Amino acid sequence: MASTKPKKKNPRLASGRKRVRQDEKINAANTSLRSKYRTAVKNVEKAVLTGDKAKATELFSKMQAIVDTVADKGIFHKNKAARDKSRLSSKVKALAAA
Repeated sequence: MASTKPKKKNPRLASGRKRVRQDEKINAANTSLRSKYRTAVKNVEKAVLTGDKAKATELFSKMQAIVDTVADKGIFHKNKAARDKSRLSSKVKALAAA
């Protein structure tokens, strides 16, 4: 016996239907930005692991802009964004010093 999710009911009021439409669009935009954020962070980490200083610094500067944008929109908390930037910054600086 397979467990299936209960089917969501459609809102009756026009305002409720509009809210559902808006939520779908907002959810798609947020998902896209969240993915962009994670990809940018992973790219910097990969560059650090390979030991490429130039590529790591270039990707880090691009990543900072993406992280700040996502944090300003409230998709991730500002403290999480700052923590990620700080950790990656120290990795890039350690790579440059080596």
